[in-house]
Amino acid sequence: MTLEHSLPCKAIILTLEFEFSGFSSQAPDLPSHVAQYPITTNKRVAGSNCCKLRGSTRICMSQKIEKPILSGQRIKTRKRDEKEKYDPSGFRDAVLQGLGKVGTGDLDAVYKYLDVAGSKLDYRRYGEALFDILIAGGLLVPGGSIAQDGDKEVKTNVCIFDAPKDMETMRNYEQVFIKLMRRYKYLEKMFEDEMNKILVYIKGFGEEERVKLGRMTALWISNGSVPPSVLLVLINEHLVKDGLALDFLMEVFVTWKNEKGVSSLMTALKKGGIEGRLMEFFPPNKRTEEHFKNVFEEKGLFDIVKLHKAQASQEAKRDLQKQLEEELGEGRPVKEVIAEVREMATRNSIPEHEVISLIWNVVMAQAEWNKKEELVGEQALKHLKQYTPLFAAFTSTSKSELTLMLRVQEYCYGNMNFMKVFHKIILLFYKTDVLSEEVILKWYKEGHSVKGKLMFLDQMKKFVEWLQNAEEESESGEDDEEEED
Repeated sequence: MTLEHSLPCKAIILTLEFEFSGFSSQAPDLPSHVAQYPITTNKRVAGSNCCKLRGSTRICMSQKIEKPILSGQRIKTRKRDEKEKYDPSGFRDAVLQGLGKVGTGDLDAVYKYLDVAGSKLDYRRYGEALFDILIAGGLLVPGGSIAQDGDKEVKTNVCIFDAPKDMETMRNYEQVFIKLMRRYKYLEKMFEDEMNKILVYIKGFGEEERVKLGRMTALWISNGSVPPSVLLVLINEHLVKDGLALDFLMEVFVTWKNEKGVSSLMTALKKGGIEGRLMEFFPPNKRTEEHFKNVFEEKGLFDIVKLHKAQASQEAKRDLQKQLEEELGEGRPVKEVIAEVREMATRNSIPEHEVISLIWNVVMAQAEWNKKEELVGEQALKHLKQYTPLFAAFTSTSKSELTLMLRVQEYCYGNMNFMKVFHKIILLFYKTDVLSEEVILKWYKEGHSVKGKLMFLDQMKKFVEWLQNAEEESESGEDDEEEED
């Protein structure tokens, strides 16, 4: 027998070798200083997963044996794995003490202190607490009030809420935030979270504090510190109902326009998805187009009124298209469809030339077109003929007629099977009084699109010549009548 062992708490490798000679043999007892430790063994025969005894047997412990664990052993946590207690109050006390030494007049000194303090204080853990202090002066609790802590000092006057509200001071505070977030990049995401939180608390702030926060919000969004979409958190039932959301939004917009210009503001509204939700900032009982116009024009925000009108028009056109699709899909009588489309277009101030474009798109989408070019022409004429009264009802002006011709041209150009059908569709619309000869001639001379221009002009050449000859004959006939008179 050979025995190899090491000191306690180390892996023990035990190899026993026995020779059987017709009589039983018993392994000798292990030394006392080894036997006191529990050992788990595996009996294996090379090339087999089961234990067997054949003549000469080698019994060995597995090399993957678990390390023995002493009873009563204590496992110590490494110092680096120990977590410090979350203590925002202690962080606040340290920051307030530092800001107290700096004073309120020198924001450059404030930044220098915050820059140096970042190496000692845990900004990564207490970033939102830091922004609470710089904005409101102390730690904020839900509702917007400052967290109290017995007799301790819990607020500093080195903050936005206690600063003068003139724009020069606001810009100086803006620089403190910009430089601090450039120095500690991880604060950028925390600041966005902070703004999503603090804007919900504006009901708990005073009027002057809301004005200052609104001006700072305009600066922060315009310089890219937070996205424009952060303003959408103001669409909160309690803030909207009391008019606080709208007042705050107006302060942000006016400041933004004055500081960065209206074009920058308009771009941000589109980027943040705010342009289509402006009416949601108004109290429910004041959501009218007239009130919307008055509020924004009173603040000199005329461009936003135009943007809103355009947005409302787009939404109305989407609704009109959806309604038209449903009515044509249900097979409603054309007369009823005309009446309902006209009523909706009038109510939403949708111009006739835009209505005719919608009608063309919806009508053409109703059919499943034949794949064969030689058959699709006849199918198209048959399909369009049943809707000619609908087209005629919304082509009462030359602009509407020309718009329809351009839509037909673009459609035929975009669908290869319709390339040779263009002139047939125009002829159908001429015969059913949808298009007038004056508009057709105007399209031929100057009003056409460049898409498929040569092909479509060539298709229309004979028809246009016929129209011109008919017009000349008509004029000649009128002249003869005048001479006879």
